[in-house]
Amino acid sequence: MKIAIHFTKDKASFCHRWINYCKLKNIQYIIVDVYNNDIIKNLSDCTHFMWHFLHYSQKDILFAKELLYSIRYLNIKMFPDFNTMWHFDDKLAQSYLFKSINAPMIKTHIFYDQKEALLWINQTSFPKVFKTRNGAGSSNVILVKNKHKARNLIKTSFSKGISSYNKKSVLKERLWIFKNEKNFFSFIRLIKSLYYFILPLSMKKSISFQKNYVYFQHFQPNNACDYRVIVIGDRAFVVKRFVRDNDFRASGSNKKYYPKNNEIDLNILKLAFDLQNKLMSQCTAYDFIYDDKRNPLLVEISYGFSIEFYDPCPGYWDSDLNYHHQKFIPQHWMVEDLINS
Repeated sequence: MKIAIHFTKDKASFCHRWINYCKLKNIQYIIVDVYNNDIIKNLSDCTHFMWHFLHYSQKDILFAKELLYSIRYLNIKMFPDFNTMWHFDDKLAQSYLFKSINAPMIKTHIFYDQKEALLWINQTSFPKVFKTRNGAGSSNVILVKNKHKARNLIKTSFSKGISSYNKKSVLKERLWIFKNEKNFFSFIRLIKSLYYFILPLSMKKSISFQKNYVYFQHFQPNNACDYRVIVIGDRAFVVKRFVRDNDFRASGSNKKYYPKNNEIDLNILKLAFDLQNKLMSQCTAYDFIYDDKRNPLLVEISYGFSIEFYDPCPGYWDSDLNYHHQKFIPQHWMVEDLINS
């Protein structure tokens, strides 16, 4: 057995903890570079491959799924595998996926024709939530309060398009976080967002635009938080993420609580495990809110998640919904499950 792990210096990557686990358990591993022209050749004598590709890395997104699709033909077990990652950071794909597995989801409307979209806004009610297909941390998530705003978004989407990097939104978010946290890390992130706000023209040209479609979700009021449930194998852990002040978004707010036993609706956990069985995924982060009747609704999913945000979790639940009050490192589970699969 030999595990190939793509290494990056980015502290957000799971690779650092994967490598630590291999060292701890004396598992043979090698470091590889997915950007090397010989990456396929370098994997020829490996039994497993692991790459945490990141949604905000343009280099990663350029070819990550294509490379992983190709590696499947080498008969190498990999993380993330096809079922885990094909829909990553793609809300359009997830919408079709949720419908195909009968997941309880927020009602969604997708249009690929401007005339149909404009006709729809004359027949629907507001507010609605507008999103682009890519982006995390509430990026490009807009509460559309009236027909006029919806019409502007539709016309922009079917003309010049909407920037994948909403620099104004990011700057406002980083400023909000800095005001609430007032620490060195949040200050550095604020400075970086200020730089990108006035970034050079050459860098602006590399930013992609979302166009020729629109994606709207129904707005579900009276949710003071959402529930991020991460399922890895037969284990799940939860973070309750609170909505920001004078806002409707929970993702990216950094206002959170780590539920323990009897502090979480078991219906949400059961639903997450049921969906995981249908998806046959190695790792999925599920975002849930409630409808008016307190039924959980699925909003989005992802295979990746912030590392430090979840480290304070005091315990986890197994697939029988038993709670285990103990510290854990979820990235270690990923390696363990991969080599035992």
